[in-house]
Amino acid sequence: MKFEQLNLIEPLLRAVQAEGYDEPTPIQQQGIPHVLAGKDLIGCAQTGTGKTAAFALPILQRLVAANRNRQGGVIRALVLSPTRELASQIGDSFAAYGRHTRLKHAVIFGGVGQQPQVEAVRRGVDILVATPGRLLDLMNQGYVRLDTVEIFVLDEADRMLDMGFIHDVRRIIRALPAKRQTLLFSATMPEAIQELARAILTNPVYVEVTPQATTVEKIDQSVFFVEKRDKRALLEHVLRDTAIRRVLVFTRTKHGANKLVQQLDRANIQAEAIHGNKSQSARERALGNFRSGRTRVLVATDIAARGIDVEGVTHVINYDLPNEPESYVHRIGRTARAGASGVAWSFCDSDERAYLRDIEKLIRLRVPVVADHPYASPQAMPAPQPNGQANGHPRGANPQTGSARRDGRKPSRRQWHGDRRNGNG
Repeated sequence: MKFEQLNLIEPLLRAVQAEGYDEPTPIQQQGIPHVLAGKDLIGCAQTGTGKTAAFALPILQRLVAANRNRQGGVIRALVLSPTRELASQIGDSFAAYGRHTRLKHAVIFGGVGQQPQVEAVRRGVDILVATPGRLLDLMNQGYVRLDTVEIFVLDEADRMLDMGFIHDVRRIIRALPAKRQTLLFSATMPEAIQELARAILTNPVYVEVTPQATTVEKIDQSVFFVEKRDKRALLEHVLRDTAIRRVLVFTRTKHGANKLVQQLDRANIQAEAIHGNKSQSARERALGNFRSGRTRVLVATDIAARGIDVEGVTHVINYDLPNEPESYVHRIGRTARAGASGVAWSFCDSDERAYLRDIEKLIRLRVPVVADHPYASPQAMPAPQPNGQANGHPRGANPQTGSARRDGRKPSRRQWHGDRRNGNG
């Protein structure tokens, strides 16, 4: 299917083509027609599936179509995002796709001075992208009114819940007109999100793509059994491989991320950290350096990385295994974007074996073991792999062997994932 078949108007098609893509992803194919038709929608999809474009393109089209009948300069669409990084990336997407329209947008979030954001809203915007806390602050100060909103998007609803924003979200929803179009996107659908959806949506269409347990199949995964004290040395060892061009390393804690960056720096490996204790400017600078290639290694915690969608991440390394198996899926999903292949390595110490078992149960796969590395844990060597697969280097774990997909298929030709090259899905 081509974008022309989705009945998008010419200015949007021109913008999409300027980004270099012409094939919509499944959530775009399924979601865009319903949003164009004015229906409420629940999209169960992870970051990277193209969900930003699945709502941004039809929102732009609906606002353009009705623009001649509306007062200019009022907020007509509101997109709520859980993180500052994701809000910025969504704003970039609206700028890219709406470049040939006269629609204006603004992005507001905390951690920076509010005055430039207030001025942007005062000048008049059609589309407002916001994080809950800063939006409530500006509403309480009288700078933002939501009584003209026609379309409301709640993005990454499950992360809103995880980060404790759900009460703020409910307060914002109460300020919206009862008559509106509502779109809710979430990677998972816990009961609290299902209850929220029932309360705020009217006869919604349900679209689900890339079920959580199957997104990992195109990623070349492997696990290194290593003692905790040897993890840093193992990381330095594998980072000598020049095929690791852009790597995202996950730690469990913010302190651990900072400490690891300092240790890598002493080993002459340039790395930067991104986590909740970093200032907004520091986080944006680290992301910018990572995108541009100035920084090869980005060390992140789970919450900070949720909004990261950077093309060309060749490897994800779980320096610490997560204690929630769903976080593993979210983490490794930072690579293998838009049909490309990707590599995910996990360092597992003796205290983390139970986490690995939970992960394998969730993804319904036995993660291949790299037994041949200089810091291999001497005890509890891995059992033989299923289907007669021998232990050893998965392709991509050894600089001499290259990389291949675990499922044996060649990567499909590039599909447009609907987000700017440096944007978020």
